[in-house]
Amino acid sequence: MDWLSPEEWTAVRLSLKVALVAMTASLLPGIAVAYALERGRFWGWQVLDVLVHLPLVLPPVVVGYALLLGFGRRGPIGSVLAEQFGIVLSFRWTGAALACAIMGFPLLVRAIRLSLETVDRKLEDAAGTLGAHPAWVFLFVTLPLILPGIIAGMVLSFAKAMGEFGATITFVSNIPGETQTIPSAIYTFTQVPGGEGGALRLTLVSVAISIAALWISEWMARRVRRRFLA
Repeated sequence: MDWLSPEEWTAVRLSLKVALVAMTASLLPGIAVAYALERGRFWGWQVLDVLVHLPLVLPPVVVGYALLLGFGRRGPIGSVLAEQFGIVLSFRWTGAALACAIMGFPLLVRAIRLSLETVDRKLEDAAGTLGAHPAWVFLFVTLPLILPGIIAGMVLSFAKAMGEFGATITFVSNIPGETQTIPSAIYTFTQVPGGEGGALRLTLVSVAISIAALWISEWMARRVRRRFLA
């Protein structure tokens, strides 16, 4: 990509890394939480439901500030991570991944939960009556049936991470080469004279990545459906 400057290319690579880490780290917790919300009815169910979906309605800056209070060097969680394990999240790319994971988590959970709603419970019950352990029923019956929903949720989480701005810039700032993702780089370019070209190039790259992610998700979902309906 010679038409991108080194600074722009760094922002693209960092955005991809942050989005992939955020999506991957959210996947297993997302499946577990979606299953708990869809199939379980326990004390605190409504509280969990509200907490999971809260990032959808809160301003992203509020989420970023809450992360700064909790995971900053002086925060109750951040101080323990820094002193005991040497892990610093604030003003680091890992903190950007954390912020993106939290902002995209409701979208991931919602997509998986909707997929779980369409599963025929009779298929699971039949496997159970044949002596299959609930864990095996989930792995070999439920999980294949909800794979299209998981793929859709992963794409939504990835896309949200690629476009996240408010929470990341509040929690990890806008440091070139460390925390400056595509959205924050575009914002920086729009604030300086002559930066319109860089902002336009990064916008086109962002659109291209989003289209590619959607195409890949549709292709994977079709392959999964054909495999299990054949």
